Amino acid sequence: MTLNRHPAQGTAVDAPSLASLDATDRELLALLQTNARESVTTLGKTLGVARTTVIARMERLQARGVITGYSVRLNQAALEQSLQAYVGLSVEPRAGRNVLKRLAKMPEIKLVCSVSGEFDYVAWIRAESANALDRLLDEIGETEGVSKTTTSIVLGERINRG
Repeated sequence: MTLNRHPAQGTAVDAPSLASLDATDRELLALLQTNARESVTTLGKTLGVARTTVIARMERLQARGVITGYSVRLNQAALEQSLQAYVGLSVEPRAGRNVLKRLAKMPEIKLVCSVSGEFDYVAWIRAESANALDRLLDEIGETEGVSKTTTSIVLGERINRG
């Protein structure tokens, strides 16, 4: 088993790797990623199983922490006044925990991942305007323990698989 974090909750959950799931579970997950609102009847027909089997598998995948939630993906054009950006953060040794606590209090930060490479963390943020983004970047940069930030503003989506 691998240790995964649910982005919205920030809590650790023991979840099986996708490779440990059977072919039907993996196909069900792929269908749900394409359209999480698909009816269980249609999912069952596509998978060649009963709708009750689909319901049971979805409940089991949720209980095991493989499925951690359902969400709505908004078209960027629908959010005309918002900017998305990725911010790479370098953090001083032993400051990570406090930096993450501070970042968690900023509602514009939608996701933070620990990464290998040049940065310690990469944050995905959404701000209402360039001025709001500028203020947020100042706040992140002034956070005790953050030694460097590099920002890339999202200009457009090319591939989005959710």
